[in-house]
Amino acid sequence: MNIAVLGTGYVGLVAGVCFADAGHEVACVDSNTDKINTLIGGKVPFFEPGLDELFTLSRKRMSFTTSIAEAVQKSQVVFIAVGTPELPDGSADMDPTFRVLGEICKAAREDKIVVLKSTVPIGTSRQVVSFCKENCKFNLDVVNNPEFLRQGAAIEDFLKPDRVVIGCESEKGRAVMQELYEPFVSRNGNKPILFMDNTSAEMTKYAANSFLALKISFINELALLSDKLGADIDSVRAGFTSDNRINPAFFSPGIGYGGSCFPKDVRALIHAGKQNDIDLKLLKAADAVNERQKTILTDRLLAHMGGSLKGKTVALWGLAFKPRTDDVRRAPSLKIMEELFLNGAQVRAFDPVATKNAVEASRVPFTACESPIEAIEGADALLIITEWAEFKAVNWRAIRPKMKSPLVFDGRNLYDPLKMKDAGIEYYGIGRQIRGAPVKDV
Repeated sequence: MNIAVLGTGYVGLVAGVCFADAGHEVACVDSNTDKINTLIGGKVPFFEPGLDELFTLSRKRMSFTTSIAEAVQKSQVVFIAVGTPELPDGSADMDPTFRVLGEICKAAREDKIVVLKSTVPIGTSRQVVSFCKENCKFNLDVVNNPEFLRQGAAIEDFLKPDRVVIGCESEKGRAVMQELYEPFVSRNGNKPILFMDNTSAEMTKYAANSFLALKISFINELALLSDKLGADIDSVRAGFTSDNRINPAFFSPGIGYGGSCFPKDVRALIHAGKQNDIDLKLLKAADAVNERQKTILTDRLLAHMGGSLKGKTVALWGLAFKPRTDDVRRAPSLKIMEELFLNGAQVRAFDPVATKNAVEASRVPFTACESPIEAIEGADALLIITEWAEFKAVNWRAIRPKMKSPLVFDGRNLYDPLKMKDAGIEYYGIGRQIRGAPVKDV
């Protein structure tokens, strides 16, 4: 099958590569000439585990262009995977999507299936159907196919999905999407392809991400209370998630969620509720808890230092919003570095892959280091921001002398507090062993 994918970000490029791997001819389109030239040159423009290798294997069935018309005219199915960035009021900016739709309508020379792969506001498909009828003389069958890819595991998630959600109104659309996704779901024990109406598919995406965000905010609130009452959040988590009604995934305390999906999708669903006179109080609370959680480490460090960081050097391990990605969009690290800088600290930071993006995204200066050891040299404190696997294997007894003060605030609970104490490290986690040090109410 000939497929066009408009947009070569995380969603679009992963989809294009995986469809090409399945034997389809895929034309990838992007308005960014540099990105297209990078792809033509055989390189992937961002970090995602496994993508480079699969891209190399699948390139012979892929083409890259800045011309929407060229890709649309030779394709039966057109996937739209352009960005839907958040506007100040929490709504999604749909201008890029409708600009692309306008180009599709002009380029079409026959009936097409148009698939909304981007996360779009609930009700968008109805607007798209009307737009296409007004602007195209051919039938553009509109399908919703929300993605549920985890950055850092996107290839695995696409190749072996636990479900595929399809919103469509026609038998033709259903048949084509069944044909496209059947090879993928069959690899993973014949997991379901869930067909539903377009609006329900749109809402399913927001429901999934918002519920996961609720779980993260819930465990973070429990962790704060554990600190105050002397409970251990790991024991609490093990206790309540042993209930077979409660899935333990996403119940890991930390310093809040970031990335391109959870913050944007939660606020978009809150906005949709507001537009329809529904006050989504749970989601508003989850959003507020998440923003508060990003200040926990700096608040505790300030309290420990007597309210001032002037003249202090603070090291950060991790800049990406999560491990196995170079994405720093809404990453807690950016907010933490800004607060440290504004409180007078010099910041030294290391991340295995996200440093370049963090330098470009940060509103304050910091020293980018080549290794975790370089970052902590002469540091008065270390804040652990991202749970990269390589941080877990550190020999603390060996590296402790490199720090000016062996003080660690662990935002991801990577270490055993007792082992850290034995290694001579003053250690504070989230919901674990915050004892003796004054902790600011947050």
